[in-house]
Amino acid sequence: MFTYILKRLLLMVPTLLGVLLITFAVVQFVPGGPVEQYLAEAKAGPGTSAEGGGLSYRGGQGVDPKRLAQIKALYGFDKPAHERFFQMLGQFARFDLGKSFFQNKDVSQLLWEKLPVSISLGMWTFFISYLIAVPLGVAKAVRAGSRFDFVTTLLVLFGYAIPGFVLGVALLVIFGGQLQWFPLRGLTSSNWDELSWGARIVDYLWHIAMPVTAMVLGSFAVTAMLTKNAFLEEIRKQYVVTARAKGLDERHVLWKHVFRNALIPIVTGFPAAFIGAFFTGALLIETLFSLDGLGLLSYESVIRRDYPVVMGTLFFFTLIGLVTKLISDLCYVWVDPRVKFD
Repeated sequence: MFTYILKRLLLMVPTLLGVLLITFAVVQFVPGGPVEQYLAEAKAGPGTSAEGGGLSYRGGQGVDPKRLAQIKALYGFDKPAHERFFQMLGQFARFDLGKSFFQNKDVSQLLWEKLPVSISLGMWTFFISYLIAVPLGVAKAVRAGSRFDFVTTLLVLFGYAIPGFVLGVALLVIFGGQLQWFPLRGLTSSNWDELSWGARIVDYLWHIAMPVTAMVLGSFAVTAMLTKNAFLEEIRKQYVVTARAKGLDERHVLWKHVFRNALIPIVTGFPAAFIGAFFTGALLIETLFSLDGLGLLSYESVIRRDYPVVMGTLFFFTLIGLVTKLISDLCYVWVDPRVKFD
């Protein structure tokens, strides 16, 4: 076990290097970098100032070479690309994600500030999805071919076919605009600090209800159908017939024997579901409901060519994905002792 974990940890290094190298190379060819954006803002007209280190330029008369060299040095573009890449790797090795070009903050500080929003969306989406999907999949397997199975399949597929942002728009228009049952933006009210603890919990749940609903509806469909198929495959096996012949209770057979074996493909989907709940699709939901999370931060950093934030968040997301995948593989042994890493 220890040898396997060590090998997987060592394999994470070239994976991270490959992801960072490819992204860094692509970034070099993207037009409209931070220097160009600075100059474009500077040439916009009198009174326009560009962000970044206090440098500003008024008027549309151009920039002399010395000034341009200062701007490039400010953003680190006075060095060759390979030197900047290895400098970035050295920072990441120390878990120093750099400093934002435009927000004058460390990338790690930005991630820490935005993380609570993504955690709120991700954890609620992940747990609610599995709390609905697994029991629903088991019920569909037990009642396979019945009217319940047919109706729930139609509902699941209908929910899966609706994009989360489309449902979010509908929820905003109906429950946030017309009926005004839920707030239109944010995770908390403006008077959050004045509320009691009980009122804060109610206020938080009141704000998170629509965004989580929009993310959950389509996310549990795959897990529900996967659970159903895994249970159907296990129920038909000989050991289930033997257990029933011994007189074991049906609930005991399902949850003690069948569930343990059917859990393996469900565990396989944990990493994708976990990471997806945090980062996949959260961008549109965060933008739609004005939630300042990691998805919105990543999108804005790409638009503004804030390369330290782009590379820092990429490193953070990739590292989380690799570690989560390793944890899910280790769960195989816990679920099924027959699995050997040899």
